[in-house]
Amino acid sequence: MSLVIIGINHKTATVDLREKVAFSPDRIHDAMKSLASRTRTGEAVIVSTCNRTELYCNNAEKEDIIEWLEDYHSIEHSDLMPCLYAYEEQVAVKHLMRVASGLDSLVLGEPQILGQVKQAFVKAKEAGTIALTIDRLFQNTFSVAKKVRTETEIGAAAVSVAFAAVSMAKHIFSSLSTTKVLLIGAGETIELVAKHLKDNGVASMVVANRTIERAQAMCEEFNATAITLEQIPDFLAKADIVISSTASPLPILGKGMVEKALKQRRHQPMLLVDIAVPRDIEAEVGELDDAFLYTVDDLHSIIEQNMASRKEAAEQAELITEDQSHLFMEWIRSLESVDSIREYRSQSLAIKDELVERALNKISHGSDSEQVILELANRLTNRLIHAPTQALTSASRQGDLNTLGQLRTALGLDKN
Repeated sequence: MSLVIIGINHKTATVDLREKVAFSPDRIHDAMKSLASRTRTGEAVIVSTCNRTELYCNNAEKEDIIEWLEDYHSIEHSDLMPCLYAYEEQVAVKHLMRVASGLDSLVLGEPQILGQVKQAFVKAKEAGTIALTIDRLFQNTFSVAKKVRTETEIGAAAVSVAFAAVSMAKHIFSSLSTTKVLLIGAGETIELVAKHLKDNGVASMVVANRTIERAQAMCEEFNATAITLEQIPDFLAKADIVISSTASPLPILGKGMVEKALKQRRHQPMLLVDIAVPRDIEAEVGELDDAFLYTVDDLHSIIEQNMASRKEAAEQAELITEDQSHLFMEWIRSLESVDSIREYRSQSLAIKDELVERALNKISHGSDSEQVILELANRLTNRLIHAPTQALTSASRQGDLNTLGQLRTALGLDKN
């Protein structure tokens, strides 16, 4: 096997270059077919995301793959090479396992990359660019990624503000299935919060935004209700959780508004998470009984602790990928030994068939059977020992004791 990986990622290349070498979904099928034609076994997979583009090929020369990438995207060699990395054999195997396990991601341990690698594998199967080796490699990789997830804590801790906010809510409310949430703002962070809440089965969501149209567009995706900022007092008392992230220069929720809502709730606890800078919720809200206010600084403290936890888990994950890449290479070597045994056996049988045919032909023409059998035995012995004898002679003349010892063991001369 000659597995080769060629790629660029967020660590080696700018966004501009990553955009130039990315493969759009509508072109990747044909691109993989074209790339596979550069390999001796027709095996190729392309993983292309916003943070990386990687080409996985079996039985290929890395120079050919680099040339193909340059030609396909019309990129100058001098522009691409400083940002490119290339891995072969076990290093390549371990790299794929690290990528799928989230160890090479912008956010350590993020789970999305595994889905993207799986999607690339499926597309390669559809394109017909996968055979035994690549198929086994990717299947093993998916098992390794699962092993990393189940045996380490690499994905357990929140490392984004949105994830941390929802994790805090889950910690306070053991289940979100009966909680009602008010989201203030409709930007990227709140949208991510809404996604995490939906994934955790929250009972209902209301999205308040200065522009109702923007809130409505987001609500369609998450089956939520859109309101204006002016309508917040009408909905605040119904909210168990309030998460706010706007660009407002002044607070949106004041102590008086929250105090009134708590009275309407008959002092049922309310969690308020303010992830805006400047703050959306007055600091004095935290003085109210039954109001639990957390700011972006509180979340960042959690995130820092969790990042440290993920780094510890990553050390365990690295050991798993190292061990599993070794095991995969052992499987590859076993295939090579099977091929060698098959070839050696086939060669020996061909010699036998040739000599037996010659012997039978002599007997059919009246030659002495005993003499023919002796001649067959001598010729067969000489033909079968010819190559091993040459190898023993060469190793002995060169003083290569290591090879000589291996040959003696292989030929059964040294039983121990």
